[in-house]
Amino acid sequence: MQILNVAAYRFVALSHLPQLQDSVRRALQDTGIKGTVLLAEEGINLFLAGEAASVRGFLDWLKQDRQFGDIEAKESWSQAQPFQKLLVKIKAEIIRMNHPTIQPTSGRAPAIDAATLQRWLRQGHDDRGQPVVTLDTRNAFEADCGTFEGAIDWRIGKFTEFPEAFAAHRADLQGKTVVSFCTGGIRCEKAAILMREAGLPDVYQLDGGILKYFETVGQAHYRGGCFVFDERRVVDASLAPKPELVPDATRA
Repeated sequence: MQILNVAAYRFVALSHLPQLQDSVRRALQDTGIKGTVLLAEEGINLFLAGEAASVRGFLDWLKQDRQFGDIEAKESWSQAQPFQKLLVKIKAEIIRMNHPTIQPTSGRAPAIDAATLQRWLRQGHDDRGQPVVTLDTRNAFEADCGTFEGAIDWRIGKFTEFPEAFAAHRADLQGKTVVSFCTGGIRCEKAAILMREAGLPDVYQLDGGILKYFETVGQAHYRGGCFVFDERRVVDASLAPKPELVPDATRA
């Protein structure tokens, strides 16, 4: 496989967005890299693919800015370029929730790593003996491609529906340790902050999302693949494209 795919985000207060947009465009110019970079006052979110040296060179350039110095990219490989073009866009949010009181730049929700989640799921409770549930913060069609065994899935159609779904189901989460998860970490981070600020005390985000979990511990306690928003559609636990895992209803 010749094409390196990277996904990364960083919640950080940004200003002078048009100038940053121009700098990013110039840094990507003539590299052959395709994909999307989203910029907002709350941070950066990117999905890019290209020749490995070019992609890693861009990430090295990005990290020279101390605002992005600790950004961590999740890597996977494909035989073909999964994106058709390059977009560098300014948005109101790098992941839209329509809930302006949630400000990840003010502080993250507590996170657990993949090995800790695997251990909790294997033993059926957290380190204090409290029951553990996983909460899928992705859209319903993504969950249909694969999710954790027994995960809570509120069948939302888009992430902006999450706050309302949480309000309707909040009582079901009381007395449990909740681990929110998503593809790469960005949605479950916002979701975890929302739930904690609403007074639910034992909420964690899965650091790095499903992709980092796959990379770290593989398939344990997970069934199916992980939907990705490019032409690969679904990747398996080895992060290899598996389009056959796309449910029929999602193929259109």
